[in-house]
Amino acid sequence: MKVIKEADNFPIKLWPDDLGEKELQQLRNIASLPFIHRHIAVMPDAHLGIGCTIGSVIPTKKAIIPAAVGVDIGCGMMAVHTNWKAEKLPDNLLKIRSSIERAVPLGVGQGNKDDAIFKKPVTRFLSQKSLNWFLKQSDPENLWNIKAPKWRNQLGSLGSGNHFIEICLDENDDVWVMLHSGSRGVGNQIAKRFIEKAKEDMRVHHINLPDKDISYLSEGTQNFQDYIDAVEWAQQYASYNRRFMMDVIFAELNHYLPEIQPLEEVINCHHNYVEKENHFGENVYVTRKGAIRARKDDIGIIPGSMGAKSFIVRGKGNPESFHSCSHGAGRKMSRTKARKTFSMDDLDRQTQGVELNKRKSILDEIPGAYKDIDHVMQLQSDLVEVLHTLKQVVCIKGD
Repeated sequence: MKVIKEADNFPIKLWPDDLGEKELQQLRNIASLPFIHRHIAVMPDAHLGIGCTIGSVIPTKKAIIPAAVGVDIGCGMMAVHTNWKAEKLPDNLLKIRSSIERAVPLGVGQGNKDDAIFKKPVTRFLSQKSLNWFLKQSDPENLWNIKAPKWRNQLGSLGSGNHFIEICLDENDDVWVMLHSGSRGVGNQIAKRFIEKAKEDMRVHHINLPDKDISYLSEGTQNFQDYIDAVEWAQQYASYNRRFMMDVIFAELNHYLPEIQPLEEVINCHHNYVEKENHFGENVYVTRKGAIRARKDDIGIIPGSMGAKSFIVRGKGNPESFHSCSHGAGRKMSRTKARKTFSMDDLDRQTQGVELNKRKSILDEIPGAYKDIDHVMQLQSDLVEVLHTLKQVVCIKGD
């Protein structure tokens, strides 16, 4: 871990060894804010974001930066260790992949049709009672003046980009089911609404910032309280979204693997979120923008890219990282550069052995566009210990 301390800025504690000047400038901008608590922690998978470097852990007192939390509020991972062994999987996994792809809505703007969400099987990971309560207890469109008409139908849907569903094998040839998704369109609309409110607050109060994308909301204001309420709701939505999908996935798997069952408590963790926590003796808001919580004995998920390894980890509770670790491998090139750099032949080679619908629309997700996950894990050996190493045999992605 390296420490940067400049002028009157708060310290920046760095776990990565490859940050460029653009990322460092983003971090300096955040470190210049007067409400930072002690220092900023930067995880080893960090890379350029909008206003705030992805992979940042930002503790704040009496203020929150909505753009740091991001536009996919509550985005995160869920993993289930099953009783199934690799030897019991069929030789050809195409039918399983196709079945899940038909059952789970995939891609930008996609969701369940009409009231189908109330008819899908939810028993293992999300009770029907909890689902019905959540769907009926509030209306985010009216509460926060946003347009998200699909919010109910999109519960239980994957999305696009780096979101995925995978069937994986661990070092003991045990089968795991893993997925990555967030709060879908409604979380995006909530985020955009409050990012604009934060920018408006800066204009009204004549607060000049080095980057308008680090505009913040101050505790004690109505905008701040509304954001806290909205972000908590969106984080709950994201968690339920992952649980709902996992129920649907297991219902499909039961057609092909009739006795498959979870072995233990599932892992369901956010990596784009804000939460009030106690660090260094003070209660502060901790924004993890592309990082997971890694308190001592916390169990978390650090995925690689499609075709690369993923890890189930146990936190070491390192106070200097604010009990955090990386959320994945982290991109080493933009999506545009990846599409220009790699070919479909490259995608085929780098995902060899994975049952995947290989197509141009996911070329920017090629493993070569991401950092080496093994190196990322080496850089954070003081943050987590590895419990299981997973390798996917099926990967599902939306366009």
